Amino acid sequence: MLLALEEIESFFEEGASFESFINDTKTKRAVERNLEIIGEAANRVIKEDPDIALDDIYQIIGTRNRIIHGYDAVSYEILWSIIDTSLPKLKTQLKNLLDE
Repeated sequence: MLLALEEIESFFEEGASFESFINDTKTKRAVERNLEIIGEAANRVIKEDPDIALDDIYQIIGTRNRIIHGYDAVSYEILWSIIDTSLPKLKTQLKNLLDE
């Protein structure tokens, strides 16, 4: 999960904008693919340890499912929100778990 998350981060320079994101098809597809990877990994982790300390783990899995099963339902505004808000929080939680 952490590697996929860090790959997403590498796509964006400091101060990247939503407009630049939605106008870059390659980046959108790469973000979608990495979110699929994160969601699949989260699904496997939750099956092994249902009490794992990852906030929003079910939303992560749900995002993966939405991307894989309903491309027409994927909102780039929601993906941008995940990139901007949720991934930094997830990164911190994953690093904390790995440090334990």
